[in-house]
Amino acid sequence: MSDDQPTDLPKHYSAADAEAKWYARWEAAGGFNSDVDKNRLPYTVVIPPPNVTGKLHMGHALNNTLQDILIRVERMRGKNALWQPGTDHAGIATQNVVERQLRQDGFHREDIGREKFIEKVWQWKEQYGSTIINQLKKLGSSCDWRRERFTMDDGLARAVRVAFVQLYRDGLIYRGRKLINWCPKDRTALADDEVDKIEEAGHLWYLRYPVKNPKRADRQYLVVATTRPETMLGDTAVAVNPADERYQDLIGQTVILPLTGREIPVIGDAFVEMKFGSGCVKVTPAHDLTDYECGLRHQLEQIVVIGEDGLMTDKAGKFRGLDRFRCREKIVAELDEKHLLDQTEDLTHSVGHCYRCGTAIEPYLSEQWFVSMKPLAEKAIAASQAGEVKFYPARWEKVYLNWLTEVRDWCISRQIWWGHRLPVWYCEKCGETHVAETAPAECAKCGAAELRQETDVLDTWFSSALWPFSTLGWPDDTEDLRYYYPTDTLVTDRGIIYFWVARMVMLGLQFMKEVPFKSVYIHGSILDENGAKMSKSKGNGIDPLVMIDGGTQTRFGKEVTFPAYGADVVRYTLCALTTEGQDIKLQPTKFDHARNFVNKVWNVSRFVMLSLSGKTLTTAPVEVRQCGFADRWILSRLQAVVEQANAAFDRLAFSEFSTVLYDFIWRDFCDWYVEMVKPAFREATPESTNSARVLLYTLDRILRLLHPITPFFTEEVWSRLRELAPSRGLTDSLPAGEFLMKEKWTQPVAEWRDEELEISITEVQDLVRAVRNIRAKYRAPDDKPVELHISAAEGNAKLVDRMANFLTIIQARANVGKIFVGVDLLKPKVAATEVLAGAQIFVPLAGLLDVETERQRAEKELEKKKKALYSLNQKLHNFEFLKNAPPAIVANEKERAADLEQQVKNLQAWRDGLQ
Repeated sequence: MSDDQPTDLPKHYSAADAEAKWYARWEAAGGFNSDVDKNRLPYTVVIPPPNVTGKLHMGHALNNTLQDILIRVERMRGKNALWQPGTDHAGIATQNVVERQLRQDGFHREDIGREKFIEKVWQWKEQYGSTIINQLKKLGSSCDWRRERFTMDDGLARAVRVAFVQLYRDGLIYRGRKLINWCPKDRTALADDEVDKIEEAGHLWYLRYPVKNPKRADRQYLVVATTRPETMLGDTAVAVNPADERYQDLIGQTVILPLTGREIPVIGDAFVEMKFGSGCVKVTPAHDLTDYECGLRHQLEQIVVIGEDGLMTDKAGKFRGLDRFRCREKIVAELDEKHLLDQTEDLTHSVGHCYRCGTAIEPYLSEQWFVSMKPLAEKAIAASQAGEVKFYPARWEKVYLNWLTEVRDWCISRQIWWGHRLPVWYCEKCGETHVAETAPAECAKCGAAELRQETDVLDTWFSSALWPFSTLGWPDDTEDLRYYYPTDTLVTDRGIIYFWVARMVMLGLQFMKEVPFKSVYIHGSILDENGAKMSKSKGNGIDPLVMIDGGTQTRFGKEVTFPAYGADVVRYTLCALTTEGQDIKLQPTKFDHARNFVNKVWNVSRFVMLSLSGKTLTTAPVEVRQCGFADRWILSRLQAVVEQANAAFDRLAFSEFSTVLYDFIWRDFCDWYVEMVKPAFREATPESTNSARVLLYTLDRILRLLHPITPFFTEEVWSRLRELAPSRGLTDSLPAGEFLMKEKWTQPVAEWRDEELEISITEVQDLVRAVRNIRAKYRAPDDKPVELHISAAEGNAKLVDRMANFLTIIQARANVGKIFVGVDLLKPKVAATEVLAGAQIFVPLAGLLDVETERQRAEKELEKKKKALYSLNQKLHNFEFLKNAPPAIVANEKERAADLEQQVKNLQAWRDGLQ
């Protein structure tokens, strides 16, 4: 077959050409589309909608690769597979992006007003919002793009309003004044799970609060410990544990709040930890959640001294207008000056930060809207206990249930402009609250027409929680909703189990009376090679688009140029590294492994096509039992691998799924089967016709199995095979299908399994590896044939019979001349030995190398290693070294000693083989 034939594969695979060509063809042909078909089972996955502001990062690449693998496999299995795509409006994040643009033009959003600002956000969304969608397509994501949704499109906006109104009418949404998490930078409330807890170095200040009319001379003041002195201006009590004998006599007395002169009571409450600090704590109900709850129990006044802008309020007296942290400094300095600062301790503690902008959050007393979570959580817990939602890995179910058990009411109102505005109106005349899907014409209570809509918008996660059913047409009873809901598998990161997974389950049960998905796969996070989380600020990320297209990226402060690996290599790498929800340490060199694998399959595909040149392949079935042993073996191995791959996929064991295929393709198919049948093709023997069909069939099945992981290059190879071959293999004629992605998934053929033959070939493989090990160990030339003695252990005579059938293969694969096979053979003089299962092999070394020279070299090297080991052992028995050296150094030296011990043993074996 000449190089210019159109069905030949080029010598090198061009990922860029294949990816552009095949994605366009798949999409144009409607290959990703799914419509209701009651004659087929649906399989549905809803994409975790990426933020409309987003740019594809490696976490997105991992998440969407795994989803695409699921969809492509189930599509090939014959299911009506729908991957529902869309994007999230990302309230705070998107508003911040547009506000930055405004500031560059010298404006603030308040300068142009709410309506104009919202118009600008929509304009931005239309211009830039499709960026991440196009990047997902570049990765190969096979979503039904006709169905793309946006969490603020008309249909989903209506769903949000309906859901809000129903929850309100069911008594599950309410408005109340409570202590909430507040971001002073974004000027908005945050839910508990939108607060990132970060360990920070800080201080524990011990403050002296004078006791009014002390009853004991030694009790002039109480010492309270705090990490936030600036909030003392809002203290309304000092609390002690009523069981603490040190302070029992003080309960009910009064102390003077320093710097203010205000009198506050000493109260007894069991929440105080007697061993923390001094055992006395200040109570600031308006600025600490624990204090807030304590204040409710004791009916304490709530004094707000820090405002929504992070500045001290009028209630802070002379400190009004100061930034909260500057106020802290001034208060500590003044307390010290007045001898009211008892002591200061260094402290590492957890500080809450806004998950969007990183600003330290402020507990803030505010009027907000909440979802009552307990009733919803109880239903979700019951569904999980009934097995309606299954987690992979299973350990994440416990995390999910723990959160549901301890859940607090969800603050859903946000003080920003971009988002779903609450469907709430207030009567300007009588103050009546109206909650409705559309704006009421007049007040239902007094009839006034002056109604003002709530300015707050909903937490972004509220609309996202409706995603599995709102995207299918809810609140209408659509055909799509009845057919595709509940969905099948949700693939997501552990970081949004609380944000998203739990809330989807709760609202799915509330509105649809069914869980929104049957299984949840939780994958790990992508870390850099040092185990640190990837981030822009650290400069340690790996850009998946650079890995696909090639180019330059700055990592760890240095410009690094990467080759164009292509989407398939990126996908395969991420799949292979995805093990049981563990975090993934990713370094750029990991992509080389996958690139080599893709090239291996490409090259073997070229060999198969060349081998088919000039051969007429009939469509009549081949009797497998009449095939040669190599053909029967590869077909048997293929069936075993198909079983293993299907089992791994069904357990969502992605790494195992890819590894099973890798091992079979690289080792069994390429390194063994192809090499075994090459002579038949070179000599054009009658057996080569059968082998050609087996080659073609096996490659076809390999491409089908690999396609969900590496769709582009497998489609490219398969299309060339389809053009070339009049038959697809052993039993089936050429399919009429246009694309590999639409072909049937591979299922095992049980009657083709020949486990006895597989065992025999495994023995041959082990034997050949052993001969190669001997060559490497003794540096024997590869091109010089060796003599081989195979000595079966007593009682293993069957091995002798089995090996007799494969002597030609052993000779060819290990470059062996004479072979002697028997039971308990005597070891030849000066021979190397390798022990196998149930046998030993001997390779005489005389004539293969200069035995005396090698023996001297072995003795010299052995003596050198023994001296090094002796010196290291002396060091490890030195008490002073063990006592003073850092543990890591000691561990490293012990590891070196163990390695040297193994080297000594290997050298002794090498030397002994030369005796």
